[in-house]
Amino acid sequence: MEKSSFCDIFFLVDKEIKKGKPACNSYAEGIAGREHPLSILANQAYDVFSSLGFEIATGPELESEWYNFDALNVSKDHPARDMQDTFFIKNQKEKVLRTHTTNVTARAIEKAGKERRLPCAFISIGKVFRNEATDSTHEMQFFQIDGTMVGEDISVADLKGVLTHFYKKMLGDDVEMEFRPSFFPFVEPGLEVWLKFRNKWLEVMGAGMLHPNVLKNVGLDPKKVQGFAFGGGLDRIAMVKWDVSDVRFFYQGDLRLNQF
Repeated sequence: MEKSSFCDIFFLVDKEIKKGKPACNSYAEGIAGREHPLSILANQAYDVFSSLGFEIATGPELESEWYNFDALNVSKDHPARDMQDTFFIKNQKEKVLRTHTTNVTARAIEKAGKERRLPCAFISIGKVFRNEATDSTHEMQFFQIDGTMVGEDISVADLKGVLTHFYKKMLGDDVEMEFRPSFFPFVEPGLEVWLKFRNKWLEVMGAGMLHPNVLKNVGLDPKKVQGFAFGGGLDRIAMVKWDVSDVRFFYQGDLRLNQF
């Protein structure tokens, strides 16, 4: 059988699902056992950042409010802390399902600082959870890629250089991308990364220079060290890479999608 493009497969699967056909059909039998597209992309991302000297960091999905919000300079009255945006755990005071993987890199640079291992750079990829409505570009559960670098004389130029290198490695040298000014509590100044997708611009990542309060909260002196941070959905990178129209396709559990 001639290998179809990723978007062709998604179109065919969506069409058959609407007709009521089961996921495990004769087409799936020939491709079962392959890696999920998001797993492939995560491993590729780890390879790119490892080549730049980033260490892989891991951390809990069930997180304290301190590492998920407070340490990251997210105020008590910030909308992200509302129940309509965050999954709070019943009968577990001050515990949430993490809304990003920045909690992991915050823990990592805190530990590196205590161990006097500066400069340092960390990358983390994992599941995050948002209590929000779903559509073609939003899911309640998705994978986020998050990174940080801390040391002396770290600048916005370093941040832009790292992210430009990353997206070119993942999507090709001809990828169209823009950096736009924005606001996030944990960085100052803040930037958004936008990619051209289906003749429209798609926001894929938030980034910026670590806010002095964040550095203080993890035990570092902002007068001596600086750092940058970035975080965004791995799923949206996959949408651009393989021309996938709807992020929800990744979570339908259909073996016909695992064609690589």
